[in-house]
Amino acid sequence: MTKPTHIGRKISRLRELKEMKQETLAEALGISQQAVSKIEQSETIEELTLERISKVLGFSPEAIKNYDDDKVVNNIQNNYDNASGPYNNQCIFHNDKVIELVEENKKLLNEVRSLYIALLKEKDEKIALLENRLNK
Repeated sequence: MTKPTHIGRKISRLRELKEMKQETLAEALGISQQAVSKIEQSETIEELTLERISKVLGFSPEAIKNYDDDKVVNNIQNNYDNASGPYNNQCIFHNDKVIELVEENKKLLNEVRSLYIALLKEKDEKIALLENRLNK
């Protein structure tokens, strides 16, 4: 047997998950805190009200309608179980390899710098040659 959908409880749970107080939701909707409390106690609400609430909470109306605490808990448990399962969560850091790569990068950088200096020198020589030709 499936549980009846209680849209008010779903709104309440999603609001709590967003760490939002009833007063905050009420203010955003332009209604009283008591009105929000009444909505959260209602098994059904008007579609327009649901749309307004969904915008404030940042969920689609469908997400609110389909929200299920059990599914959320199962999802969290499955992700936690999978994360701590057969996998090794320790980071393996090969310090020697990193140092080797840094040294290699330094060498490459020095080569690039040398080539750049040579290109600048060649450019200066060409400019000087062209200036000499112009001055003759």
